[in-house]
Amino acid sequence: MNFLKKEWKEFRVLLKSVPALVVVFFVLSVFSMNLLANKSIDIPVEWLALDCGIIVSWFAFFTMDILTKHFGPKAATQITVLAICVNLFFCLLLYLGSLIPGMWGEAFVEGSEEVLNGALNKTFGGTWYVVFGSTAAFLISAIVNNFCNFGIGKLFKKKPDSLTAYILRSYVSTAVGQFLDNLIFALVVSHFFFGWTILQCVTCAVTGMLVELLCEAIFFYPGYAITKKWKLNGVGEEYFRLRRGEENESIDHGNE
Repeated sequence: MNFLKKEWKEFRVLLKSVPALVVVFFVLSVFSMNLLANKSIDIPVEWLALDCGIIVSWFAFFTMDILTKHFGPKAATQITVLAICVNLFFCLLLYLGSLIPGMWGEAFVEGSEEVLNGALNKTFGGTWYVVFGSTAAFLISAIVNNFCNFGIGKLFKKKPDSLTAYILRSYVSTAVGQFLDNLIFALVVSHFFFGWTILQCVTCAVTGMLVELLCEAIFFYPGYAITKKWKLNGVGEEYFRLRRGEENESIDHGNE
């Protein structure tokens, strides 16, 4: 019970410490990423398949990278779980909205109202396998991304805050995390329910990873600059003091 109380207290302090705008954009990226994953991209190549979630998923990994660099992998994973819970809550609200009798504005096409309205209800209401697949894929990939990012950062003992260290830890963790995210979702959802081949699932995962790395090449410096500014301004100091206090308390108990 004491452990749960400590964890809850630590999590509340973490929420106070992470800039609110970062959390808002992170949650929105997770929500929109899962919604856009319902739409496949029409590509004139049989062995390649992608979904529209790729246009926003980079931001989720970009955010996890800066959270891991500044607050650590545990904190980044906790914020990720929060974003997933918020996403599931709003998915439930959208599902309930799809059950309410009525017509979507875009459904008013003469002769096709019922078909279009049903399609829109199913798109925004979601289907259990898309929600399950996207949630499982993102949670697993986020954990891998965060702890991979942290582990690589540990290799730079002399200059842990250097630009080189940030680039390497972000590039490698994003590549691994994004590949897993795309592959798990493709295998769980696209392969079984949309008819994708295994080759399409793998190429989707690789292509998504490459797009993510391209975005990383464009936005890595803003991420690095944010972490530098946070450290300079003492962002999250209350959270760090709490963590240091708990670590010292654990050491004292261990020496008794």
